[in-house]
Amino acid sequence: MKLNRALIGFSSVAVLLTAAFATLRFVAIAKDAISGPAVRIDAKPVNRDPGSGNSYSAVVKKVAPSVVNIYSTRFIKQRYYRNPMMADPFFRQFFGDQLGDAREMTRRQNWLGSGVIVTPDGYVLTANHVVEGADEIKVAIATNKTEFAARIVGSDPLTDIAVLKIDAQNLPAVTLGDSSQLEVGDVVLAVGNPFGLGQTVTRGIVSALSRSLAMDGDEISSGPRRYQDFIQTDASINQGNSGGALVDAEGRLIGINDAIVSPSGASAGVGFAVPVNMARIVMEGFVNGGKVVRGYLGIDPQDLSAGLARSFGVPATGGVLVADVGPGTPAEKAGLKSGDVITDIDGRDISSAENLRSTVAQLRPGAKSEIKIIRDGVEKTFSFTVGELQLPTSNMNVPSRQKRQPTSPPRVDALNGVGVQDLDSNFRRQIGAPLVVVGAVVTDVDDGSNASVAGLRPGDVITEINHQPVSKGDDAVKLGHAARGDQILVKVWRRNGDAAGTRYLSVDNTRHTK
Repeated sequence: MKLNRALIGFSSVAVLLTAAFATLRFVAIAKDAISGPAVRIDAKPVNRDPGSGNSYSAVVKKVAPSVVNIYSTRFIKQRYYRNPMMADPFFRQFFGDQLGDAREMTRRQNWLGSGVIVTPDGYVLTANHVVEGADEIKVAIATNKTEFAARIVGSDPLTDIAVLKIDAQNLPAVTLGDSSQLEVGDVVLAVGNPFGLGQTVTRGIVSALSRSLAMDGDEISSGPRRYQDFIQTDASINQGNSGGALVDAEGRLIGINDAIVSPSGASAGVGFAVPVNMARIVMEGFVNGGKVVRGYLGIDPQDLSAGLARSFGVPATGGVLVADVGPGTPAEKAGLKSGDVITDIDGRDISSAENLRSTVAQLRPGAKSEIKIIRDGVEKTFSFTVGELQLPTSNMNVPSRQKRQPTSPPRVDALNGVGVQDLDSNFRRQIGAPLVVVGAVVTDVDDGSNASVAGLRPGDVITEINHQPVSKGDDAVKLGHAARGDQILVKVWRRNGDAAGTRYLSVDNTRHTK
């Protein structure tokens, strides 16, 4: 009986062991089936040596602590009516508040942006539109999650740069680079807080330099001109990136991210940053003297089109045309004249009117500078003492331009489709032309004419045709009829809102119009 029990026990053990081995074998088979084919694994991190080009993590670690999140709040007071009809001013005009009691409520409006710490004691650069009109501003340092109340030291709408101050010490300030040393093709990184997601880094290149967002034909703006000398980049910039850092491949700040061009409102690879050299001048002005001091030359610059370049006998590859020179200005004292083409200031190539304005604005008033021009096909160099730009403190009260159709306007033969009249006191008052302006006022321009294509418009005062002075309507008729050549050079004075100035137009004299 014992033997039998032993055999029975041994048999039971054998059955259990057999089942166990079968289970282990099943697990092993299942494990092999899940793991699939053998793969090679290399767990070493990528070579992050800055010279390898594989990673920008070292640059990001250097820059990230200096880029902050900016939260600005505006409190907007609005009147609310229980009766919806009373929200219409028409009903309130007759019934007052009798149909519903009005109550005033305060609505909170929050804005999100980015900024860059530029000094260890708490000065922060950002875009002016991020904090403009804000009642409260908070600066959050992303790396250690600390938050500070901020005050505006100064804001400059002309460059869209604002300087903030927070009460803190030993902050991780960024290193500033020299934006004038940038070249198209340089690698750049954009750091900011897009859509409130948190600190984000995108990479791209410098796509273009000295970019302007001004619309064509808007060389004479209505009101104070905004300085536009943007760095263009394809590094992704989105809402919330405004005011953030654009840095080079060594982590030096070379721009403040400012705007994008996009049909959808999201990044389309066309972003713009204010050059750090311009932002630095704004900051130093506010911190040291309480205001921004800008250089002044005293000319009305104009972009050089291909037609104008042919008319003045200069290459169309660069340079800016001097449309007019102000009396008593540094430009006049230096010897500049209307019709000169500026190519260089202090060794910096001048490529556009906006580029010229920004370059001059960054010069120090009282300093000596050199300017290169082309006059009558000859290159000349002049020295000038930089003046200080004085912005108007109030808007001018200028009568609005009215279009007047004379009974039988004389026609300018070579400028088909253009009607002109003498600049009498009535026209002068309508367009706000000062007494120093002499010429023939344009009364109408056919939309399909060559002059219209060139940019001539009603209200312009023609002062020259092909360098010959125009003092009245008959002069314009005679000179227009006598004009020869493929291009007719027309110099006009124009008012646009509060601003006024002179510009050249190159009218095609070969293409027939309707």
